[in-house]
Amino acid sequence: MARRKANVNESSCVACGVCASQCPKGIISIFKGCYAVIDTESCVGCGICAKACPANAITVNEVQEVANGSK
Repeated sequence: MARRKANVNESSCVACGVCASQCPKGIISIFKGCYAVIDTESCVGCGICAKACPANAITVNEVQEVANGSK
């Protein structure tokens, strides 16, 4: 099953916090004033953070999830 997730390019991130303020789930934080960190387990892949990022440091990609349990 594929699901969308946001990812931060740490070297491009300017730690401005715009993404964190725009995230409707409140799952983005700024790590030690250096770059944004997204809780990928809680990310719904809406893309709001990527659109808001002035540095274009966030991308939203399809991620394959492995199903837990057996058939």
